[in-house]
Amino acid sequence: MCETPAGVNCDAAVWRESGMKDVFEERDKARMCDEIAAFFREEHELELGVIGTGKILDFFQEMLGDLIYNKALDDAKRFYGTYADNMEADYYALYKDIK
Repeated sequence: MCETPAGVNCDAAVWRESGMKDVFEERDKARMCDEIAAFFREEHELELGVIGTGKILDFFQEMLGDLIYNKALDDAKRFYGTYADNMEADYYALYKDIK
C-alpha cells in the first residue's frame, strides 16, 4: 500500500474493493482507450493495443480517481456555499422597511 503526498490511498486492491473500478460505461472506456492509443502514437510513436491502453486507463483511474472526486466535491461545496450566501443576502433584501 502506498500513499501520495496529498494523502490519497493508491492501493489497487482497496480501489477495486471500493467498487469504483467500473465507473465508466464500456463505450466511454473504449473511447478513452482510443484517445490514449492516439496520444502514445502521436507523441511517442508507440502502438498500444487494447490491453495496454486499458491498463494505462486503469492506472490513472486508480491513481487519480479519488483525488479528482474529492476535488469535485470541494468545488461543489464552494459553489453551493457561495450560492447560499447570496440567497441569504437576497432574502434580507426582500424585507420591507417598517414605518
